[in-house]
Amino acid sequence: MATAMKLTARQLNRASLGRQLLLRRESLDAPEAVRRVVAVQAQEAASPYIALWNRLVDFDPVDLDRAFADQTVVKASLMRITLQAVHASDYPAFHEAMQPSLRAARLNDRRFRRVGLSVAEAEALVPQVLEFAAEPHTNAEVEAWLDDRIGPTPKPGIWWAFRHFGPFVHAPTGGSWSFGPRPSYVAARDQQRPGDVGVSMQQLVRRYLEGFGPATIQDIAAFSTIYRPPVKEAVEALGDALACVEGPNGEQLFDVPGGLLPPEDTPAPPRLMAMWDNILLGYVDRSRMIPPHYREHVNRKNGDILPTLLVDGYVAGVWRPVEDGIEATAFHRLSDEVWAGLEAEARGLAAFLSGREPMVYRRYAHWWSTLSSVEVRVLRG
Repeated sequence: MATAMKLTARQLNRASLGRQLLLRRESLDAPEAVRRVVAVQAQEAASPYIALWNRLVDFDPVDLDRAFADQTVVKASLMRITLQAVHASDYPAFHEAMQPSLRAARLNDRRFRRVGLSVAEAEALVPQVLEFAAEPHTNAEVEAWLDDRIGPTPKPGIWWAFRHFGPFVHAPTGGSWSFGPRPSYVAARDQQRPGDVGVSMQQLVRRYLEGFGPATIQDIAAFSTIYRPPVKEAVEALGDALACVEGPNGEQLFDVPGGLLPPEDTPAPPRLMAMWDNILLGYVDRSRMIPPHYREHVNRKNGDILPTLLVDGYVAGVWRPVEDGIEATAFHRLSDEVWAGLEAEARGLAAFLSGREPMVYRRYAHWWSTLSSVEVRVLRG
């Protein structure tokens, strides 16, 4: 993996935008788009839909509804130990690679430990729970089923741990964005895993670099919430299957051979990004997308990542729906041309949301009273 070139910060920004389908909207179906971007943050039910609206030509949300319903795209606890929507073909390896982190996060938690079962006793129940979850069930239904078999236990406990680290995915429950406030779970359709965490880790590394590279070992670890040693081992095992370039500060960056590297002067159109969009969270150094002096406004102390304005490929503010359209809060002065581009995007987004849920993210509105802004405009839908 000889280092062949040195990239600028702006080249890295354009590489991320291009691989994440944000330099231009693409004509793809929803499953293929999810596969291309590797993973779509799905903590808020609307976010995968808004993420794909930003990336696809004439995106029809019904396309994603169908993909969730037939498990072509699955929603599950994965990278960063949070909800991600991923292509079904990626899920088995991603899940196996994440298993050590997911297990540690749940089985070492006091909410599981107070149940009084050993890890071995709890894991012995997983095959039975999988059989029960061949059809979708709510949390209450699974907990009641477990109580019938092992006696009542403190809640949340066994099932709380299982549903996060086991091979269970969210089942659509209806509502505006396929998933309502009361989740339902079902056993993942494909229970076959590579059977080797190291091999699955290599696949996760390779897929991450396809969608987010070039990147450092630290970036991959931050994206996945996997300790650096296993990531480093996977990179070393991949060897010549990866390319290596130098970052703007002399850091070693890894990539897939032939990965997209657009010229740094490639135009980047304005975008209104979903909450927690992975392009904002995919790197340990988030200055690739978020200017450091804006990070505290976008990344709130409890971990909320507000819906953002991208201008020339970088975060320039945040947005939220209001009664009359989309309210855009800019962190610095924007040109009339940029505002015109944002207004066009806002009209499209408002029309898209009106078919499902015009006032998405309303429960996060309290953050706006704490923002520092240069200009606020309501972009009329």
